Amino acid sequence: MIKSMTGFASISLEQDEGVVGVTVRAVNHRYLDVQLRLPAALNDREAPLRSAVQRVISRGRIEMSISLQSRQAGSPVVELNAPFVEALQAALAAAREQGIIEGRLAPGDLLRLPQALAIRERPAGESVPQPLLELVDRAVGRTLADLDRMRTHEGQHLRTDLDGRRRELARLVEAIARAAADGRTALERRLTDRVRELIAELQVDWGSLAQEVVRAAARSDISEEITRFKAHLAHWDVLSDAAEPCGRKLDFLLQEMNREINTIGAKADGAGVSELIVTAKAELEKMREQVQNVE
Repeated sequence: MIKSMTGFASISLEQDEGVVGVTVRAVNHRYLDVQLRLPAALNDREAPLRSAVQRVISRGRIEMSISLQSRQAGSPVVELNAPFVEALQAALAAAREQGIIEGRLAPGDLLRLPQALAIRERPAGESVPQPLLELVDRAVGRTLADLDRMRTHEGQHLRTDLDGRRRELARLVEAIARAAADGRTALERRLTDRVRELIAELQVDWGSLAQEVVRAAARSDISEEITRFKAHLAHWDVLSDAAEPCGRKLDFLLQEMNREINTIGAKADGAGVSELIVTAKAELEKMREQVQNVE
C-alpha cells in the first residue's frame, strides 16, 4: 500500500485529573526513527509509547511531543535533618550531665527549630494517577490514528502520480520494442546488402553467410530485457495493491527497471530508440524521487 511518510497530527484531551496534549510530526527517513519528548513524570512510559508508534508506522522519522498538566494537589513532604538532631541531642545530654537543664527533647521542640525539620510541597508531577496515564494512552492512540489517515490521504495522491508514470513507462517500453524490432530488421538488410557488395566476385556459402548476418543482428535483440521490464511493471502493481508498506521495495524495483533500460539502450538499434530511452530514464528518475516519500 502506498502511504506518504510525511504528516502532522495534534490532539488535546482533558478530564478531571488533568490535561494531555500530544503532537506528532512525520518526515522522510530511510528507516523508522522515533524521537520522543516526554515530561519527566512519563519517563518510565517511553518503551510502551515507542511500541505504540511502531504498531502504526514502519518507516519515517517520527517526532512525538507529549505535554502533561495534572490537577492532582501536591502533598507536603517533611524531612528530618538527622545530623542536626543527633548533634542537638549530644549537646543536650552534656548539658543535663552538668545540671544545666532537665528533661528530654520533645517533638514540639523540633517544630520550634527551623534547622531540624524541612517542610516542602511535593510536585504533583512526581506521581501520575492511573486515570491520567490512561488518558495519555488514549491521546497517543488518537493522534497516531489521525497521522495515519493523513499519510494515507497523501499516499493516494502519490499513487495517482506514480500510476500515471507507470502507464507512461509501459507505453514507452512498447514503443522501444517496436522501434528496436524495426531497427533490427533494417540492420539485417544493411548487412545483407553490404555482404552482397563485398562478395559479388567471390564464391562463398550463402547459407552460412546468412546465418552469420542473423547472429550479428541478434546481438541487438532486446526481447529478454523487454520481458523482464514488463514483469517489473506487473510486480509494481502487486506491491502497490498489497496491504503492507512498499516504499523500500518500490525503490529496489526502480533500480532493476533502470538497469534493464540501460541494457536496452546499449543493445537496441533503430530510429528514435535513443530518444525513447532518454524519456524512459527521465520517467524513472521522477518515479524514484516520488518513491522517496512512500512509507
